[in-house]
Amino acid sequence: MLDDRAKLLLKALVERYIAEGQPVGSRTLSRASGLELSPATIRNVMSDLEELGLIASPHTSSGRIPTARGYRLFVDTMLTVQRENLPAPSLAPDQPQKVIANAAHLLSNLSQFVGVVMAPRRSSVFHHIEFLRLSERRYLVIIVSPEGDVQNRVVFTESDYTQTQLVEAANFLNANYSGMAIEQVRERLKTEVEKLQGEIASLMQTAVQASSEAMSQQDEVVISGERNLLAVSDFSSDMTHLRRAFDLFEQKTQLMRLLDISSQAAGVRIFIGGESQVVPFEELSIVSAPYEVDGQVVGTLGVIGPTRMPYDRMIQIVDITSKLVSNALSHKQ
Repeated sequence: MLDDRAKLLLKALVERYIAEGQPVGSRTLSRASGLELSPATIRNVMSDLEELGLIASPHTSSGRIPTARGYRLFVDTMLTVQRENLPAPSLAPDQPQKVIANAAHLLSNLSQFVGVVMAPRRSSVFHHIEFLRLSERRYLVIIVSPEGDVQNRVVFTESDYTQTQLVEAANFLNANYSGMAIEQVRERLKTEVEKLQGEIASLMQTAVQASSEAMSQQDEVVISGERNLLAVSDFSSDMTHLRRAFDLFEQKTQLMRLLDISSQAAGVRIFIGGESQVVPFEELSIVSAPYEVDGQVVGTLGVIGPTRMPYDRMIQIVDITSKLVSNALSHKQ
């Protein structure tokens, strides 16, 4: 257990390092902590903190920097979030894909790091379908989900259809199958196809196949602001760190796993790089929070940045954005 003096010095060291990015020496720490302690006493406390694995000494300097364990203790027990006057952003209720893309952009703009949003699991239920003739045997299928998601798909058919036939086919599908999962519609069409005019039946089957593909192809993680990391000295000075971060954004699977874990807990969570397998890179930390639609958690969003990030500010940004997304997707303003 740390005594109050050690806690105060650790807190001062982490805050100083986050602000300046330079290893913190005992003389600087004496001033920063406001404690009237001799340099020798401070050196002893720092030596204890180092033994506990809370701080480390880079080879090039006599100062110390926080370790993943040091950051974790700071975040869990010493972090005070003072409400800053952040800009008052807004997200207009819109198609879910647009809200998600805007939220990722907003997170990266406010944080100046990387904004990441896990899109809500899209419904495979269709609410409404329309056909539009583009040219001979080429049609646009417009599928609307119950949440207001709109998918557009261009289909090619063997026969040519008039606009009247297209309206007839859309009316039939909307009247008989609205509210069903696309897979169900496909199965039902196979058996009910004899009742329909052969030509229109084949158009419907092509459209339903296209709808099924459109609904399964979803960009599950939306990322914005990767280039912001180029301006972070912790990355720009080491191309290996930067490459590993970009690999993570590229693969997305690890991000998905991480955001899935976050969605299982209420409120803001902080994952510190290197402290567990969850965030495999020591240089990266993630501040995340789940968001809801009509009271149900449907996804997660967050900020990815260097371990040396102003956590208090990131907590506010993530918290505000998760509420904005929840409101926009639930159509509350």
